[in-house]
Amino acid sequence: MRSANTILGIHQARGSEGLPLERVYRQLFNSELFLQGYGKIYRNFGAMARGSTAETVDGMSLQKIDTIIGLLKMERYRWTAVRRSYIEKQDGSGKQRPLGLPTWSDKLVQEVIRALLEPYYEQRFSDHSHGFRPNRSPHTALREIQKTWSGTVWFIEGDIKGCFDNIDHSILLDIIRRDIHDGRLLALLDGLLKAGYMENWKYHDTLSGTPQGGIISPLLANIYLNELDRFVEDTLIPAYTKGKRRHYNQDYVKLSTQLAAARRRNDLDEIKHLKRERRKLPTQDRRDPAYRRLRYIRYADDFLLGFIGTREEAGDIRRRLGEFLGQHLKLTLSPEKTLITHAGDEKAKFLGYEITTTRCHNLIAQNEKRATNGRIALLMPRKVIQKYRARYSKKGKITHRAELLPETGYTITSRYQSVLQGVYNFYCLAVNVATRMNFLKWILETSFTKTLASKYRCSVSTIYERHTVVGLDGKMLQIAMPRPGKEPLVATFGGITFKRNPDGMGTGDFDFMVAWQWPASKRSEVVLRLIAGRCELCGTEGVPLQMHRIRKLSDINRPGRRPKTVWEKVMAARRRKSLAVCEECHKSIHAGTYDGPRV
Repeated sequence: MRSANTILGIHQARGSEGLPLERVYRQLFNSELFLQGYGKIYRNFGAMARGSTAETVDGMSLQKIDTIIGLLKMERYRWTAVRRSYIEKQDGSGKQRPLGLPTWSDKLVQEVIRALLEPYYEQRFSDHSHGFRPNRSPHTALREIQKTWSGTVWFIEGDIKGCFDNIDHSILLDIIRRDIHDGRLLALLDGLLKAGYMENWKYHDTLSGTPQGGIISPLLANIYLNELDRFVEDTLIPAYTKGKRRHYNQDYVKLSTQLAAARRRNDLDEIKHLKRERRKLPTQDRRDPAYRRLRYIRYADDFLLGFIGTREEAGDIRRRLGEFLGQHLKLTLSPEKTLITHAGDEKAKFLGYEITTTRCHNLIAQNEKRATNGRIALLMPRKVIQKYRARYSKKGKITHRAELLPETGYTITSRYQSVLQGVYNFYCLAVNVATRMNFLKWILETSFTKTLASKYRCSVSTIYERHTVVGLDGKMLQIAMPRPGKEPLVATFGGITFKRNPDGMGTGDFDFMVAWQWPASKRSEVVLRLIAGRCELCGTEGVPLQMHRIRKLSDINRPGRRPKTVWEKVMAARRRKSLAVCEECHKSIHAGTYDGPRV
């Protein structure tokens, strides 16, 4: 059997050549793909979340992989209904979105299928699609807008209503069938889509949609919405793109001619007057009927189009988008969120940013041309500050966080600093990031110092006197947590220079080495420990191992807990949330009877 990386490399090559995939199902019998999948997803916080059964990543073993592969070979693998829960949307609307929690075995099989299909489809996806893809993030989408959308007149903000919940199963499978000629794999995917969900322990059929929370769901959504990308790129953009450049504005040309004559006469007053008048006019004809441009970007189910043309044509583009989605994908544009926005007078909203085009006649470059007119500006919205002010206020006044008082000063400081750093990391592309972030820092610092003052029962001024230090980036607050025999742990609030970073912070959660680019010998540490055949507690060798897993190490060290057992001391000393143990030791751990030798 070929190595896992060889298989993924072949899939990548066929995708780049536009060839279909065949006999993919039999690659699911490769145990190396399951080991790579386990090494990739075992760290996820959701790995310990239960689905509709009690199975989690705890107890993972080579025998479990062999069992799954055996069922797949006999085509008897059956998906388990996911457990449905609800999480609040982050748009501040108070609405909730459904979240599906699969069982651990289903997560592992989904990860293997995703690993097989992703290198193929990555070669076929649009360059203007940035959601849930390797080496792409919201920042890569925003940078593309900022660098290539200059001169935009209209923004068309697109939002698909309930996209993930309304994906049509038959259309999705037809799209995949066009690219993958493997009936067994399609039958497996069909079973995944129709596995159903459990809500309040009552079974429900899934008639449409892909479960949010499933590992393969983002890839399936991108495969589905790639049809929209192709329609925009192959149909709309060619139809609404014409002309090499705009014609010159004749009034601007007349003033330029008069300015040249004044320079020949050396009439300094006239030169100054003509320059001032010329700066009030655009260089080119903004309403040139022979010039049109349409640009497109998509992140998950949110997309944005930038158009240079008339308002009527922008409305026609929106109508054609709605017709395509309804007729070909059975999706609906959200009427309250699909807006046509004037780029110069209003601000479009995309990925948490406000986007507009700049107008400034007074900022002149070295070539005496206006430096910023028509450029795209990314802005941090005022609503972000208002949201955090409301969160840290009570009755209109910024106050302390009572729920943090039982924590140590080090932990409190780290919590507030993580909020400050996280918001800045996301909005560092904004041109107004310094102004907004300094106000946010004041809100957080006020709440932070009041929280410490309440914890230590002193005044806020005392907190400043005790903990203010001066660093390279100005004043900041530091809290030290002493440790016997070790250097104290130091947490800092502040110390961030809120400068605009036009390149962003990389690719976020999707900045990873993709599987088909791994070296042949690349294996994660947890996989090496699992296949080592030596129990990390009792030391027995040559026995099948199971991975004992806990949710987080802080559960072992939390105050007021019973004394640590031997296996907990081992995990705490190694700073590992997992232990490779034999079956007997694993049973003893869960029964609370383990009392074997220390490692």
